[in-house]
Amino acid sequence: MGVAGKIYRLSSNSYSIGITLVADLITRLPMKKLVWFFAKTVLFIVLISSLLVLSLRWYNPETTAFMVANKRALKAGGAHHPAVRHQWVNYEDISPAMALAVVASEDQLFPRHYGFDTKAIKKAYSDIKAGRDFRGASSITQQTMKNMYLWRGQSMLRKGLEAWLTVLAELYLSKRRILEIYLNIAQFDGNTFGVGAASSQFFAKPAANISASEAALLAVALPAPSRYRVEAPSEYMRERQNWVLNQMAHLGDSYLADLE
Repeated sequence: MGVAGKIYRLSSNSYSIGITLVADLITRLPMKKLVWFFAKTVLFIVLISSLLVLSLRWYNPETTAFMVANKRALKAGGAHHPAVRHQWVNYEDISPAMALAVVASEDQLFPRHYGFDTKAIKKAYSDIKAGRDFRGASSITQQTMKNMYLWRGQSMLRKGLEAWLTVLAELYLSKRRILEIYLNIAQFDGNTFGVGAASSQFFAKPAANISASEAALLAVALPAPSRYRVEAPSEYMRERQNWVLNQMAHLGDSYLADLE
């Protein structure tokens, strides 16, 4: 099991135990020692998280927390040898249409913001207050860090860690590198991760040859890969596919040309 898997297991399985231990320490330690304990803990978290994110400058991840969780779910469902489909593809070997499609669908301000789409966050908050349906406001950077190191769910702990890792990603990694990692770890169905495996699985072709229409269809599956079926798209998926294609045309083929 890789580093991402260990972090996932530690975060999801030991949270309540950790809270109990910390509460016990707080009641037992003198104030001076308590302050020193928290200072060292914060320093440790900052150091480890910084190293994890910084390593992504050069390291092409072979697994993620979400992949590990997927394997565990398959095993719990009775699979004897659970596996995921995943194949790393360098950014220059991915169709430009694929990169444009995920940006058009998920985070159109990705080239310009610093990890957080404040406009989308405000809109989502307004929709929640009004009781309306809303789309997630997570940026591509946020989704990349969540998929890489964290777990599914909406807890404040996960959101806080996601925000911190997002800040580090924007600090240490280029936009192009963040998008390259996202394209390679995003989930497209129950056990298919990354455009390399997805292009082979659904279209029997390399990621470099994905068309604009195929890229838009893959992008539509991202919000709910366990529910949306690329191989048998619903009417709603086709409508979203056309919307993504229109957004891609609006942004233009050169929208990501200067991404660094």
